[in-house]
Amino acid sequence: MTEIDAKTDALVTAWLNLPEIAERFGVEVTRVRQLVKEGQLIAVRRGENRALHVPADFLAGDRIVKGLSGTLTLLRDDGFTDEEMIEWLFTADDSLPGTPAQALRENRGTEVKRRAQALAV
Repeated sequence: MTEIDAKTDALVTAWLNLPEIAERFGVEVTRVRQLVKEGQLIAVRRGENRALHVPADFLAGDRIVKGLSGTLTLLRDDGFTDEEMIEWLFTADDSLPGTPAQALRENRGTEVKRRAQALAV
């Protein structure tokens, strides 16, 4: 396990692999890969076989959490790597309160996007 994996594991408690997401969404795994390629989801390689995994908190039932895709675009435009985006989304922010990922799940995406935009300044 790398240092990045250990840090990410301390922040993200539950992961889903791409076939699990495909099953949840009722689509082919190629569609989930396309969502990752398009930047609507972030997937990082984890575990022994280095398979792609997505934080479970990025999903709400059979869909992507509202506001996640736009937030990822802002962070990517700010030069964040996928690992840095996950770290930022799962690190507590007293001004929210909670983590940006929690705020997105609670439909407080505007607040999260405001903070992501402020990072670019």
